[in-house]
Amino acid sequence: MPVAEPDRVIHADNLDVLPTLADGSFTLVYLDPPFNTGRAQSRQSTRHVRQGVTDAAAPAPSGTITGFAGKRYERIRGDLMRYDDRFDDYWGFLEPRLVEAWRLLADDGTLYLHLDYREAHYAKVLLDALFGRECFLNELIWAYDYGGKSKRRWPTKHDTILVYVKDPERYFFDSAAVDREPYMAPGLVTPEKAAAGKLPTDVWWHTIVSPTGREKTGYPTQKPEGVLRRIVQASSRPGDWVLDAFAGSGTTGAVARSLDRRFVLIDEHADAIDVMRRRFAEAGGIRFERPTPTDAAAGA
Repeated sequence: MPVAEPDRVIHADNLDVLPTLADGSFTLVYLDPPFNTGRAQSRQSTRHVRQGVTDAAAPAPSGTITGFAGKRYERIRGDLMRYDDRFDDYWGFLEPRLVEAWRLLADDGTLYLHLDYREAHYAKVLLDALFGRECFLNELIWAYDYGGKSKRRWPTKHDTILVYVKDPERYFFDSAAVDREPYMAPGLVTPEKAAAGKLPTDVWWHTIVSPTGREKTGYPTQKPEGVLRRIVQASSRPGDWVLDAFAGSGTTGAVARSLDRRFVLIDEHADAIDVMRRRFAEAGGIRFERPTPTDAAAGA
């Protein structure tokens, strides 16, 4: 994305917008899609056929994804679809968006895919095939303790965030930039370490957005700024472009702006756009757009 471009909030189906954005535009892509609630999805048909093994020295065609030996993506995808018909429909919705996310990542870029227990394990196998297993960086567990607790099973109190990089030899990651957290047993470390705090691991204990806190926007699936702050701090630099294609309440954009990053936010729901208009009402340099289907088709 050109530096002179304004930050953007786009009211549209992300699958109409993503193909219009330039290859390699974003250092960080964060996706927090619906968690397979069974809602009918409106989508265009997109297929991505795995390329066969080629000369490693030859340049890859534009849009080519090399992973899982370069030839097993369609087989794995088909096997999982036959294994679970429910996943077939959800992957039909999510897959083309992940293909676009790969294309839009810069060579040093990182994808964070935020899911829950229903689809995270299927998505891990398919992302291994789509990105390449060597591009898997982390499985992050965001654990929280709020809301009702079942007495018939272990209460479900965590989300999963799968982290993949575009190039395992070139990706950007700055652990030193991440806010530290308190030691759980500060008496076991030196006073200096206790005062400085420790770097987060791949398990993040962080409360949900408080119903009465300053962050609350009223959007039902709003994620806390603290979770997005870690992601943006670690996997982007000041001035880098960040994409959130299921923007919801706009938390990714709010965090990106506070950390001097640039952003593109996309959401198809009018209530999400209304929330973001209120959230960014006093912020300058943000362009709100609602492209028509003709605009999207023309690449506007």
